[in-house]
Amino acid sequence: MINQNKSKKILLLYVLIALGFLIFLSVMLLTTLKSRDLPSLYTKESSKAVRGSIISADGFHIASTKKLYKAIVNTHYIDPLKKDLFVELFSIYSGIESEEITKKLSKKRGVVVLSYNIEQKQAQYLKRLAYELRRLKVFVERKSPTTGRTTLHGLSIIESGESREYSYGDLLTPIIGYPHKIEEEGYTYVKGVKGLERRFEDDLQAKQDELSQGPRDVNSYIILNKKSFSKPNINGLDIKLTIPISLQIRVERMLDNMKVELDAKHIMIGIMNSTNGEVIALASSNRFLPKSIKKSDYPSLNSGMIEYSFEPGSVIKTITFALLLDKGLINPYDLVNGHNGRFKIGKKIITDEHKFDWLSAENTIVHSSNIGIAQLAQKLSGAEFHEGLKTFGFSKKSTPDLIYEKTGSIPSAIKLNNEIYKATCSYGYGMKANLMQLLRAYSAFNNNGRMVTPKIVSSFIDSYERETKSVDEEQIQVIKSSTAHRVKKVLIKTVNEGTGTKAKTEGLVIGGKTGTSHIVENGKYVRKYNTAFIGFANDQKQKYTIGVAVVQPKKSQFAAQTSVPVFKKAVEIMVEEGYLRPLQPDIVK
Repeated sequence: MINQNKSKKILLLYVLIALGFLIFLSVMLLTTLKSRDLPSLYTKESSKAVRGSIISADGFHIASTKKLYKAIVNTHYIDPLKKDLFVELFSIYSGIESEEITKKLSKKRGVVVLSYNIEQKQAQYLKRLAYELRRLKVFVERKSPTTGRTTLHGLSIIESGESREYSYGDLLTPIIGYPHKIEEEGYTYVKGVKGLERRFEDDLQAKQDELSQGPRDVNSYIILNKKSFSKPNINGLDIKLTIPISLQIRVERMLDNMKVELDAKHIMIGIMNSTNGEVIALASSNRFLPKSIKKSDYPSLNSGMIEYSFEPGSVIKTITFALLLDKGLINPYDLVNGHNGRFKIGKKIITDEHKFDWLSAENTIVHSSNIGIAQLAQKLSGAEFHEGLKTFGFSKKSTPDLIYEKTGSIPSAIKLNNEIYKATCSYGYGMKANLMQLLRAYSAFNNNGRMVTPKIVSSFIDSYERETKSVDEEQIQVIKSSTAHRVKKVLIKTVNEGTGTKAKTEGLVIGGKTGTSHIVENGKYVRKYNTAFIGFANDQKQKYTIGVAVVQPKKSQFAAQTSVPVFKKAVEIMVEEGYLRPLQPDIVK
């Protein structure tokens, strides 16, 4: 009986062992057959390329791009006992007040964005903090109620976009222009809207994002071997300008003061090297902050140098005189009747501010006689006058470096056959031009008859610091060298004896022509004026063409009282900054 019980126990034991073995085999089989989410043996890293910078001639970044990052945390994974530690450490590393962080964490459960605007350097510190928080077990694993899987999510620092920075505020606006933001797949980019930002959008924009992928080691670092792949980021090109900020800042401040002094609506100035077209200052009294544009800034968003087209007035007399002289239709000493300040052509009465009896052809420029130049202009045919104005660049784009230029207009050859159109156009009415066109046209008188194209962009610099010079536009011989030399002497005489005497600067060669024109409103001329002074300032080595326009000055309607003093102050700044060196008079003991 005892043996029988013993046999039963042994049999039961074997059955239990067999059953356990079967269960073990079943579990192993299920584990083998069941699909599992194994950790990937590969990893991938990426980084966005950024927009290029706009750099001044003296190496300062006027416009640049910085990356922005966002900090994200999932509150479900923060250990409640270590929440205060998380808040304090994140506050220290981010610079955000701990109260603000606590408020965000308590306001919402789950995924919380702690900041959208973390800068790149700060982001590096926060990434290090994320690692330390894991090590300190501030985050705990949680099991998903749906999948049953255990996961752990810590602090994530993710690239969120880019921000355009203007380190010098409103410097050089609206030439620089401004961008707007666009969002693509959760990333914020900027694109140019106006100015250089828009004109060189294709050059400035990022070319290629960085990407690395391949097998990973236990620390999730990419193993560099035949199976790995990487491509570098290629940032947008940096654009280097011909304009130094040291000069630009001083000229802008001067315009700000003169705008108040002259009670003007707007003042503009361009300063250009007469021999190569490099612009060293392009300033406006009406500027804006690109990152905080207000409604009151809207009129200033357009670049007045190329987008404000106006009747230039008497500065065109020099062009008319040059065309006549170049074609041999007059010589500087021909006499013309001043008609005592009042002369009728057809049905139009032409007047002069100063009354003249007789004056020489060159003195129609020196003393700015409408009557004199109107009579001389009749020697030109309509076709000659029209083609001459076009050759000097009027009704054409003045520079390839700016965008949205208003090229103005000139009367047709047929209209210019009419003596009245010919007369009024000879002193700058009935046509429109912008200040950059006038600057370009006058460069011929300071460059042996060759007209240069204003150049604002000097070169392009790639991610490897390789510099490519921008293309130089061909200089155009618009008048003979002898003609240019003679006109130049007349412009110097205008400063020494005529309407531009307030521009005289001891030790420098200064020449130029004043211009005043009525403004048209609702198709009629009103008692509002624009004034201009276009000329040059030279020392023994350097030659600069300088153009000034003052829009609606209330202090005076005369260029001699408005535009000329602005020109003079600009020359004084150039002397102080070392761009011009006056010839020192001999000291007689």
